This record gives sequence, structure tokens and C-alpha cells, in this order.
Amino acid sequence: MKKHIKSIITIFCTILIGTGCKKFLDVNKDPNHVLTVSEALQLGPIEKTMAGNTVVGESGTTAAYWVQQVSINQPPPTAETYEIFPADVNNDWSFSLYPNTFENLKVMIGQAEAAHHNQYVAIGKALYAFNLAVATDFWNDIPYSQANNLSIPKPKYDSQESIYNAIQILLDSALYYAKLPPSVTAPSSDDFIYGGDMTKWEKFIYVLEARYAMRLTVAPGHTAAAQAQIALSALNNGFQSNSDNANITYVGSSNDENPWYGGTLPGAGGVVLAKFFVDGLNNNNDPRLPVFANLNSGGKYVGRLSGADPAPDYTVYSTIGTFFGGDNPVAGTNGEAAPLVVATYSEALFLKAEATFIISGAAAADPIYRAAIAADMSQLGVASGDQTIYINAKPALTSASAEEQIIDEKYLADFLSVEAYDDWRRTGFPVFPLAQNAYVNYVPRRWPYPSGELLANPQPQQSATTKDHVWWDTRTN
Repeated sequence: MKKHIKSIITIFCTILIGTGCKKFLDVNKDPNHVLTVSEALQLGPIEKTMAGNTVVGESGTTAAYWVQQVSINQPPPTAETYEIFPADVNNDWSFSLYPNTFENLKVMIGQAEAAHHNQYVAIGKALYAFNLAVATDFWNDIPYSQANNLSIPKPKYDSQESIYNAIQILLDSALYYAKLPPSVTAPSSDDFIYGGDMTKWEKFIYVLEARYAMRLTVAPGHTAAAQAQIALSALNNGFQSNSDNANITYVGSSNDENPWYGGTLPGAGGVVLAKFFVDGLNNNNDPRLPVFANLNSGGKYVGRLSGADPAPDYTVYSTIGTFFGGDNPVAGTNGEAAPLVVATYSEALFLKAEATFIISGAAAADPIYRAAIAADMSQLGVASGDQTIYINAKPALTSASAEEQIIDEKYLADFLSVEAYDDWRRTGFPVFPLAQNAYVNYVPRRWPYPSGELLANPQPQQSATTKDHVWWDTRTN
């Protein structure tokens, strides 16, 4: 019987040879569900997911609340007053980072490596390093070496020190692939950061190397001088002007708008600017204020006292300026809506100023510090005359004041970036008061581990509280 069936199939295949017997017999393949997706169809969604969930999301908003750049016009306790529970960060770990960003990047990188699509490998590794840094900076020890492996349902937690070693390895590898000859299949319009411009990607990767080198200036086993030297070497190849800035672009439609825009709409939660942030700008006659902020309903720039009881009408406070949170085209962006800032030339210069201060002293760092302020103001469209007045009024850096002055100005340039929170943990600057109605009597130094992870993958590190420091954060006050 089996022989008879085989004969029938052989004859049938001969008849259908023009259309392919293999396709006819391959009944287990569903043509409507492809097993692989091109890197060109993966990269854009990965970048936009990263934008909404890593650059902004719980991480971006929490950091901006805790360093009092923005405030939320809601009754306390809220995240702004340091109330944060394991369930609050479930989405970031169990949806945004591990199954979405990390898994999709792993797939894209592996697929691109196999196909020798070098540029996709470079971008994938750079983005993996960026997201890995955000994750470990909030949680300290996290899964990495055993993560996203179906054969290991309960991956171990790698130490933050080893995670930072992995980040530098990823960035070094990203640079290697970025410098290889261009592939026939290469990113272009599917890349919402640089449009496939690998020269700019290389500069961005060098800036990330400098950023993460400076993160470890007070980490155990590291010295500020050694980390500063690493940063300076990387910055020699980093951003050279604002045209190099890493921004995620948006067209401003309802399906493609800056994530900060939705949070500032009426009924969307009442995200406004914080009093500490606005008062600092007002007191220093900072010409960036009209760019950072929209006027309130009374025609003034007013911030909300962090943690205070809510106002009946949130419009008595200033909201995030359209440069950072608008959905209409922004000047100088080729008709695009407000971009989401990932890294800037001004940040690179502030990193250089701090590293130069550590290596060569305040006098050597001073002109770089002033150039950093100018770069930020130029990016925001501040008139050159207003820039000059503001910068000339800044006192010279001294050995006693340099770190505080540099980080205070970097805090402004890093508006809505988690870097402001990371710098505060590392240096203690800027100095701001506890929020009103604080849920705990300290600004949290980290996040709790998510509740889903506590249940699914118990690990010794999960006993940590928000008062505990991450490995690199050795500042005691």
C-alpha cells in the first residue's frame, strides 16, 4: 500500500513539475505567516518602541519628576512624591524591554549578522547598549547573559559591573560593524534617527562610550581620572555640531507624535513644568525659558511645586514647550514635528568639560563649559546676542565650583532625559528639595524589581529597596 501511494505521488509530482511538487507537498508552511521579517521592517518599530517606552515611558517621566523638571497636577501620593511599587514597573520590564526591545534587537542583530548586513548589526548593537544602560541604571543587577533564552526560563541576574563591561563590548562591536564596507542591504528611511547615515551613527556611538565612561567616575574599582581619559578619547570622534544630534523624528500625525505631546493634553494627566525648574530659569534670566515652557493661562511662566495638592485648573501652570512636546512642524526640522532627543552635541561638550576638569583643571574646562551652553542654546534657536549675554554672566569655573556649575547647566541641556537623574545620583547636583507630601523621606536611588519578576523568577537581589544604591552610585548624601 505504501509503495502504491509513493508511486502515485511520484507520478503526480511529474505532472506538476512546472509548479513545483515541493511546494504542493509542504502543507505545514502557512504563506500568511512568514518566519522572518527583513531588518528594514524591524528597525523602525524598534526605534519607535524605544522612544515611547525607554526614552519616555515610565523611565523618562519618573526621572523627570524626581529631578523636578516636570510635575503632575494630581493628588499625592504619586510617582512624583516617590511612591513607586513593583507593579508600577512591570510594563517596562515585562513588555517594553525584555520581550520587545531586547528580543527584537537580538533577532535583528542575529539575522543581519548572518546576512552580512553590517549597518543593521551596528545600529542594533548600539541600540541594545543604550537600552541595557537604561535598564541597569534603574534596577542595578539584571538578566543579560541568560536573558531572552527560551531554554532558561529563570535567568540569573548579572552584576551591574558586568553589565557595564557588556555595554562597552557592544559599543566597540557596533563601531567595528559601522566601519565595514556598506552592505547592499542597508538602512535608509527605515532608520528614524539618522536615516541610515553611518558616519553619524559612528559619532553617536562614540558619545555613548563617553557617556557610560563618565557614569563610572565614582564606581568601585574605577578612578575619575581613568574614566575621564576614556571619555575624552571617545569624544575626539564624537559629535562635532548640532547637526550630529541623535533625535527620533515624528511627522506629527495622530499615529506618529512625540510621546511627550500626549501627556500635556487636557485630561491626559496634567503634566506641567516643575517650580524648581521654572524658577531657576526665571531667576537667571535664561533665554531658553520660552523654548522649554509655554505661557500659563495668565501669560506667565509658572511651575508647579512638586508634590503639592493639585490646582483645579492645570492651565495655571506652564506646560512643556512645543520644541520638546509639540505635534506641529518645528523650525529647522524639514516639516517634522517635535523630535525626541536621545543625545546632543551640548551633552557631548558637557561630558568633555567635566572630563577636562578632572584631568586638567577648572581653567582648561571653562571654555568648553561655555561652548556647551552655547551649543544647547543654538539647538533651541536662541538668538546669538541673548546667548552672549547669558554666557558672559556666568562666573568662571573654579576648583571648588566647577563640578556643580557644569552639572547644573547640563541638567538644563538634558531636559526630559534620564541623564539628568543619573547625573544627580552620581554627583549630587543640582541640589533640589524633597517633594511636598513625600511618600518616603528620600529621593529614590533606583526602582524596585517588577512584581511579575518577583513571582516568575525569584532572585536574591530582589530584596533591594528604592533607598538602596546601584553599584556605580557610591555618593552617600
